[in-house]
Amino acid sequence: MTFKIKFLLSVLITISYFSYAQIHQNNKNVITDSLHSTILKENRNIYIKLPESYSTTNSKKYPVVYILDGELLFSTLNLVHSYYSGGFMPEMVLVGISNANNRSRDLTTSFDTSFYQKNGEANNFTSFFQNELIPYIEKTYPVTNYRTLIGHSYGGLFTINALINHSDVFDNYLAIDPSLDWDSQKLLKQAKNVLSHKNYTGKSLFISLGGQLHMSNPKITIENVMKDTTSFTIFPRSNITFFEQTKKNTKNGLTTSWKYYPNDLHGTVPLPSIKDGLISLFKWYQWENTSAFNNPNTSVKKVKKFIKHREEKLKKHFGYSEPPYGEDIFNMMGYMNIDLNQLEKSLMYFKMATYYYPKSPNAFDSLAEFYFKQKKYKKALKNITKAYHLSGKEVHKKKIKIYKNKLLKK
Repeated sequence: MTFKIKFLLSVLITISYFSYAQIHQNNKNVITDSLHSTILKENRNIYIKLPESYSTTNSKKYPVVYILDGELLFSTLNLVHSYYSGGFMPEMVLVGISNANNRSRDLTTSFDTSFYQKNGEANNFTSFFQNELIPYIEKTYPVTNYRTLIGHSYGGLFTINALINHSDVFDNYLAIDPSLDWDSQKLLKQAKNVLSHKNYTGKSLFISLGGQLHMSNPKITIENVMKDTTSFTIFPRSNITFFEQTKKNTKNGLTTSWKYYPNDLHGTVPLPSIKDGLISLFKWYQWENTSAFNNPNTSVKKVKKFIKHREEKLKKHFGYSEPPYGEDIFNMMGYMNIDLNQLEKSLMYFKMATYYYPKSPNAFDSLAEFYFKQKKYKKALKNITKAYHLSGKEVHKKKIKIYKNKLLKK
């Protein structure tokens, strides 16, 4: 790519990102943190969003998403996650890393003498990730070691480099319109060899391509762009070539998805890519058998089988045990089945809530309420007492008194 084209792309990126920055100013409930890096020899701003279910009273930890250009794209990630977490993807801790300064230095993967800014230090920035940022996040915030990396443009290049050369760091990779044309496609050429022999079992990749295939020739389309040999189309051709390489090496275990956005420019493609990419990467997480759960004729035995299957599936992907559903889901299903007069099923859900969330006073409160309504006052008292021991709240203390009185009058 010529200097002139590179410069024009940089200007377009800057203009497009300015609008993202304006949105970010309105982002609420985001923790702004900073970390001094001895590797980078500078301070680095980071942005954190904790899940809605997070509480200082429990020890629950969450998968984590790291997004580059955090000062610009974090609000988009936050918006997508707030709409789709739970049913389409897990609740996660979101971490945005600022790349406002030294962006080309940190995100480009090799030194290109024709580029007008300092560049080619992605490996150094990766070292910052591995040795400083990730340990700090894992020490300070409630995260597990199940990690997703998201990057756009040079950030997408960095993301692909992490997949090719540092695949032990992240589990999921979301590369948005990645600049794989960088330095005469050097990383793209390296990837061809690596993808053919490296084991990527358990790893997933989503790649997107914006509709800006040629800056001045509208006759260039997704159907004919690979036939063009000019420097004007090396960006999209590099993207497509990389995806084709991943499809030729399906035996390496890497799960790959690719999507073209004909109506989006380089600066607008992050929004749909983050939504579609996260949904794709976490396709295995999406709820299944919902109609069976809602069907009163589904047996308790079958429901238990579905729940056990999901528990095993989550453990397989995360690498650690995780409740199959959120506590609120078990609770909601418990009360819903009371309304349907499915008492055996209702009891099952309430019991499962206490099993998977043994430190939740609300789970034991709901189970106690179920027993109380069935006039099983001894069991009701036992569970509300447990709720009180966990919460210390006056509301549970008052219920203990009520349940004791009912038990004495029985």
